Amino acid sequence: MNRLERSWYQPLGLLNILLLPLSGLFWLLSSLRRAMFKQGLKRVYKAPVPVIIVGNIGIGGNGKTPFVLWLVPYLESLGLKVAVISRGYGAKPPSLPYRVTDNSSAAEAGDEPLLIYKRLGCPVMIGGDRQASIEMLMREDKPDIIVSDDGLQHYQLARDIEICIVDAQRRFGNGLLLPAGPLRESPGRLKHTDLVVYNGESDGVGYELARSGYFSVKDNQAVAQTAAQGVAVSAIGNPQRFEQSLRSDGIELTDTLHFADHHAYSAADFARCEEQAVFMTEKDAVKCQSFGKENWYYLKVEAQPSAALTQQLNSLLKQKGIVNHGL
Repeated sequence: MNRLERSWYQPLGLLNILLLPLSGLFWLLSSLRRAMFKQGLKRVYKAPVPVIIVGNIGIGGNGKTPFVLWLVPYLESLGLKVAVISRGYGAKPPSLPYRVTDNSSAAEAGDEPLLIYKRLGCPVMIGGDRQASIEMLMREDKPDIIVSDDGLQHYQLARDIEICIVDAQRRFGNGLLLPAGPLRESPGRLKHTDLVVYNGESDGVGYELARSGYFSVKDNQAVAQTAAQGVAVSAIGNPQRFEQSLRSDGIELTDTLHFADHHAYSAADFARCEEQAVFMTEKDAVKCQSFGKENWYYLKVEAQPSAALTQQLNSLLKQKGIVNHGL
């Protein structure tokens, strides 16, 4: 995390104040853009099946992907055929839209779409043109419902349900818009979403991230016992939460290495680790499998929703006519 990003979660400082004019410009431009879609001055694409957007109003580390990894199987358990679309941040696919497959690399697909595909096996399509992604899915897979991983601000795509994920620990930082703060939209935007879900909150509408074991980065096999100490390496929005999980499991961290969110790892990034054990998240591990070592591990986590979250989601699905039975 660089100096600017750290300042977003600290008391207001000179750097933030100096950037306020740019935040004002960001607000003006984003508000105008949203108004143009709302007034019909820009075309909105309506998919032939329901679309659920899982997004946030801030940048980095809010916990969207763990929620999507829970949401898709939950929808499938209700009898729905689900497909996922994503912009595929940082991905360099050979063509667009791009279907994630067993042979896809993290460089081609992006870390989060690849993780979703590997975990769930459902159709996953990436590309900035969400309409093109959906049209390809409708031709080839005929899903009953589309889940969009991110895209709350992608107003070109009509949505049936908006779910906004909020980090219960960090909330909205200093509450300012980019670049003086971490927000893409003001907290007032939450009033216009269908469901606000708090990552790290078991009471109310939220979910906890439960640890479900350690796995080998090299071959994805479950590991009965890890090394007792090692280096925590991460390229995520909130590395401190991950590192605290490791310490809670009794692992002594000899060092921590932080990279920018979605960082494209290479073997050279681990020069400081020498022969020490390495601990990382599952999202990091999908980018390191090709050069992972025997003593490299990743921690797998699962979203455990509160009863209130499941109840509100069920009500929304019925209200929108997506599910009419069994809830």
